[in-house]
Parts: sequence; structure tokens; C-alpha cells
Amino acid sequence: MIYASRFLRYEEDPMQGPDILELQEKLRALGYKITANGIFDTATRTAVMSLQEANGLPANGIVGPETWNILNILWMNQAKVHLPEALQASRPSILINLSKRRLTFTINGSSTTYRVAIGKRSTPSPLGNWVIVQKTVDPGGPFGARWMRLSVPWGGYGIHGTNNPSSIGKAVSHGCIRLHNEDVIKIYDQTPIGTPVSIIGDHYSGRILSLGASGSDVRQLQRDLRKLKYYRSSIDGQFGPKTRQAVIAFQTDQGIGVDGVVGPYTYFVLARALDIANKNFEP
Repeated sequence: MIYASRFLRYEEDPMQGPDILELQEKLRALGYKITANGIFDTATRTAVMSLQEANGLPANGIVGPETWNILNILWMNQAKVHLPEALQASRPSILINLSKRRLTFTINGSSTTYRVAIGKRSTPSPLGNWVIVQKTVDPGGPFGARWMRLSVPWGGYGIHGTNNPSSIGKAVSHGCIRLHNEDVIKIYDQTPIGTPVSIIGDHYSGRILSLGASGSDVRQLQRDLRKLKYYRSSIDGQFGPKTRQAVIAFQTDQGIGVDGVVGPYTYFVLARALDIANKNFEP
């Protein structure tokens, strides 16, 4: 499965946030003459396109997993950055259980558990052992009262607050971990850079869909392709010739492998296209 945090891109109503600020700061460190203001403006898009073109990626100005990977590799080589060693047991640690949708914060032998929102099926939260590498107070909007970025190399994943408290306890994000604002404020000041974060549990990995498949995931594929104006037949959950034709048309327009089969990369490109079509800016 190809993971993706939110896709950073230029929109008439500009995207903003600490993940964009980090993107800009790393681009500046690599010599790109832009302002680090946390707003995805035209200068940022131009710099991203230059970075992509110079590194053999499609120069579309959209920051997804491939662009994050290249950016972080170049930045770490430039800055000679080394992530902190694991902290001592007396220091804080964070455990996130995706199955239970709970975050457990432990410090000095005492633990507190909070309800969280996690990544949705198409953009799951990244399993693994990470550390906190960036912190921001009051980033605002969908990031809520606090932001703490994880060391995941392929996207802008973090632990943060929210302006949508009803989402807590649900699988709705682009992979970030959301807390109620009052909860993230409680742990923020006790969580230094380098704090270890473990994400455990199960996550969904879409099955490969091809001619003859059937089920609710095929039905969702048809809805998505209809939203993008590729599929005009009935939503019946049957992967027949018309669904395959719609997949082929989508793959052709996106410049990816054309085989009429929905595998990991087609899922990823479809998620990106839907984000743009739906003007989804949330982390």
C-alpha cells in the first residue's frame, strides 16, 4: 500500500499549515528562493516543480509520498541530520493503538489514555516506531491547538488537535492522529523533540480489483470514478467491462500504467485526484 498524508498543492483558496511550513523550510535549505510562511503559494508550487523535475518525478507541483521522500533525503544529506537516539525509560513515550483508536501517554511511570481519530482506509496511519521531530503552537484550522510532526519520511504525518471534535474516535484523517484540543494541549509541553511514538494495530490495505471482482469496495470504486466523471453506469458493485473501461480511461489521463486493474498505485493516484476534486485540505 502506498501511504499518503494530505496532498500539498496550490489552490485559489491557499492551503496552509505546519506541514507546508516544513516543506518550505526544507526547500529553502536546499537553495530555493521562497518565503517560509506556511502558505502554499505560487512560488512554493514553482519550487516544488523544480525539485520534482530535477529528480525525475512528474513535475505536477503536488507534494505526495514520492516528493516527500526525495525532499527528506536531499535535506538530511544537506543538513547532515541524524534523528535522536531512543530516549531513556524515564522520559515520555507515546503509544497509539489504531484498533482501539486510543493514544496512551506515559511519563515517569504514569500513563493517561486519550481517544483519537486515525487515518481512513484509503490513507491509513503509518504503523511503526517514530519520534517527534517538529512542534508548533496554535497552527489553527484543521490542525487545532497543537501540532507534533512524526519522523515518517514519506509524508507530513503528525499528532495534532482539530477544529472538528466530532471526528474523534473515527477513521477519517489522511493518516494523522487527531486529539481533542484540550487533550493535545495537556501532553504537548511534556513531549520534547525526540519523544518516541509507536503506532500499532491493524490497517486496511485495499485488495487488487480487476474484471470479475464484486463487493462493497468495487461499489466505492464506481462512486469515486463517477465523482471524477469516468463512470456513468449503475453503482452495482460488479467489476464488469464498463468499470474496467472507466479505470483504463482514468489511468490513461493520469499517465500511469494502463491495465484496467486497480492496484496500490492506482489507489494512490485515485485518492490524490479525489482530494483535488473535493478540495479536501484536511490532514
